Amino acid sequence: MAEPVASVPDAPVVPVFFLSDSTGISAETMGNALLIQFPDIRFERTLFPFITTVDEAKRVVALLDEAMDGPVTPLVFTTAADDTVRHELARTRAPVIDFFDIHMSRVEEILGLRGLHEAARLHGVGDIRSYNTRMAAVEFTIEHDDGQSVRGLEKADVILIAPSRCGKTPTSMYLALQHGLFVANYPLVDEDLERTDLPALLNDHLPQCVGLTTTVERLSRVRNERRPGSRYASAEQCRWELRRAGDLYAANRIPVIDSSSRSVEEMSTLIVQTRTHNLKKAGT
Repeated sequence: MAEPVASVPDAPVVPVFFLSDSTGISAETMGNALLIQFPDIRFERTLFPFITTVDEAKRVVALLDEAMDGPVTPLVFTTAADDTVRHELARTRAPVIDFFDIHMSRVEEILGLRGLHEAARLHGVGDIRSYNTRMAAVEFTIEHDDGQSVRGLEKADVILIAPSRCGKTPTSMYLALQHGLFVANYPLVDEDLERTDLPALLNDHLPQCVGLTTTVERLSRVRNERRPGSRYASAEQCRWELRRAGDLYAANRIPVIDSSSRSVEEMSTLIVQTRTHNLKKAGT
């Protein structure tokens, strides 16, 4: 039998498996939320999504049992909802953390009802209205990336503004795909930053605007990867752009999020919270 791994620099890699009868996004999200609490351990992650039959579950069990014969005890996270699939996966000799069973049984106990135990495919097309909204949001966000289009800007739920390479595009795409928000993003260039007011096209949409910022060091490093040794990537230019952007945000009372030490997920959550607050303030 494999042995638990110690958290030492030369410790072997721990195999981690995420199992699901749907996309596996939930299993990965919840499992990784636990794994990040062990920064000294190296993990090798493998996803097995769409395990929808007993035969597929048996094949996965065989792979898990093979991993159990290795030098390190693997970790297995599963969110399989289908009872037959989940029970088959439970036959593995590997230790399994079953998020669905743990949480579903508690919810059923509180409600006094049994849930469906079906693969709901939260991130799939089961809810066609939600799916179509997310796809429309993605199309809008692509069209309005980096100030490419101002057509239909009044439809934007959020408008991200910032100097180049502050994280506007990935944050916009995450908000569209994950939250179904119509997001535009606008790059503040030198011409904008030399002014004392915002570009005219943004003035009518101030409630939707959120400013992004970062540190001079991070911005210079990211820009140097794109244009090494250029004025665009110099610390002086980055410092000036960030300072002028900060002045514009303050003058127009635009909420600001620092992207230097936050993930896209964290930034998106803050933006959603900011938007919710603004809507409540506006009484809509």
